[in-house]
Amino acid sequence: MTPRERVFKTLKGETVDKLPNLNIIMTFAANYVGVPYKKYVTDYRYLVEGNIKCCDRFGIDMVSAISDPFRETYGFGANIIFPEDDVPKCTDFLLKDYSDINKLKVIKPGESVRMEDRLKAIEMYRTDVKDRYPVLGWVEGAFAEAADLRGVNQIMFDFYEEPGVLMELLEICNEQARLFAEEQIKAGADFIGVGDAAASLIGPQKYKEFVLPFEKELIKTIHKNGAKAKLHICGNITSILDIIADTGADMIDIDWMVDFREANRLFKGKCSACGNFDPVEIMLRGSVQDVRRAVEKCVADGNNTTFIAAGCEIPKLTTAENMLMVDEVLKSII
Repeated sequence: MTPRERVFKTLKGETVDKLPNLNIIMTFAANYVGVPYKKYVTDYRYLVEGNIKCCDRFGIDMVSAISDPFRETYGFGANIIFPEDDVPKCTDFLLKDYSDINKLKVIKPGESVRMEDRLKAIEMYRTDVKDRYPVLGWVEGAFAEAADLRGVNQIMFDFYEEPGVLMELLEICNEQARLFAEEQIKAGADFIGVGDAAASLIGPQKYKEFVLPFEKELIKTIHKNGAKAKLHICGNITSILDIIADTGADMIDIDWMVDFREANRLFKGKCSACGNFDPVEIMLRGSVQDVRRAVEKCVADGNNTTFIAAGCEIPKLTTAENMLMVDEVLKSII
């Protein structure tokens, strides 16, 4: 069974030879192929190489175009810093005052260097591995993108001081995400990941008002264009766990501090849960036996539509032995 077959059968709850391994690899993949992270995030060829080699070696069942949250932010005109061997950073927020909101323009992804680079990665995957691996594209959710443009701290004030203009900003961010998602699907993406990490910092009331409507709209666009949606809100989403499946996502990532058994219970019949062992304490700092026990627990907490992965990105210096153990366990218990 190919990874592609395995992933799509699991979504349907059909019998597979192992539960899919969907560990997120970014800095780990760059390190594995020996390139500084700056090259990995600015030249799609290194990203594609890193993903394919890691998936082939460590039994990961999906190649991905994810690298950092600033593709759209860069396209809007923000000043993004690219350290030689570290993740990109945005230290100077583009939208310091809402009087500047009219300067924000939704652009065609092909007209932005960084968004175009992601499209090229997906096109390369389509040529090289699409018959074997499903391809995961990526966009920032409206709330996460607004936080990238405005700053998380200021967004929290905006809920109360500028709710109307915040809604206008979210509309702009969501339109950019929808356009970017459409172009990635045209390029060959089977899934679009939606990163909305800042949503883990707010409670259910604000989530329902300011986040959920935009996630639903974006996911409808993804489905309309023929792809599946994978929602990723890293952090503790326990307070919105009973709401989040209403987004319509096909798969939802669950971070390590959330009860994985409860997530699978709540999502049953609605979507798949993906998770959720600790990427730092288990994958980076743990022994192979720690990894074995953690993966076995996630499988036990799941069901026939569950995907297995660390709760968030695999750390750069995780050992090959720990990465191989994830796949070894999954192969041994199905």
